Amino acid sequence: MTLAGSVGDLDFGMVSLFLRADVVVKSVIVILILASIWCWAIIFDKSFGLRRLNKRSSDFEQAFWSGNSLDDLYDRISSQPRDPMSAVFVAAMREWRRSSTRSSEGGAQVSVAERIDRVMQITVAREMERAERYMTFLATTGSTAPFVGLFGTVWGIMNSFQSIAISKNTSLAVVAPGIAEALFATALGLLAAIPAVVAYNKLSRDLDRYAGRLDSFAGEFAAILSREMETGA
Repeated sequence: MTLAGSVGDLDFGMVSLFLRADVVVKSVIVILILASIWCWAIIFDKSFGLRRLNKRSSDFEQAFWSGNSLDDLYDRISSQPRDPMSAVFVAAMREWRRSSTRSSEGGAQVSVAERIDRVMQITVAREMERAERYMTFLATTGSTAPFVGLFGTVWGIMNSFQSIAISKNTSLAVVAPGIAEALFATALGLLAAIPAVVAYNKLSRDLDRYAGRLDSFAGEFAAILSREMETGA
């Protein structure tokens, strides 16, 4: 986007607006540009990361439901789970193996089931916390960037009024630079906030969907282990 135009010899390009701006407006512009860049970095990272997590989880589910031995699957991936679903499986299997060496009385079996379920829920929470990292920055930018830009707008308009008071001239050439700087700050605030809000809503829905997928797997695996414990008993 290029803001072009002139009043007399004034240049209204973005670079010129930035160079002419007051130090406060410059600070606002720099903050908004950095926030926008960081938001786009988070958006791309989360988008590709979620696509990768879903692909790896699908591969794991295919191996899990293939009918092969779960012990063999655990031995193969236990050292380095590649995705949250694998991590949930490894955590549950590790607790299962630890518990298999203990007493197999009825009360103990209930305790084992509770421990396995608790371990899986803790693992799901930890993995989702990792997947949702930096999402707060998107939400914060989406809600505050317009107000930061508005602050730059107000400051630029104040400078325009000061220019009028000093020069005692209300011509457009006097007030135009300050107003242009003010509008530039507003535009940057919206430029940072709109993608952040849209991406936050989209990524939040995708993360919630993935969290539901993990919860469903944890519930199904808990049921499988519960049947195994009843059979063993």
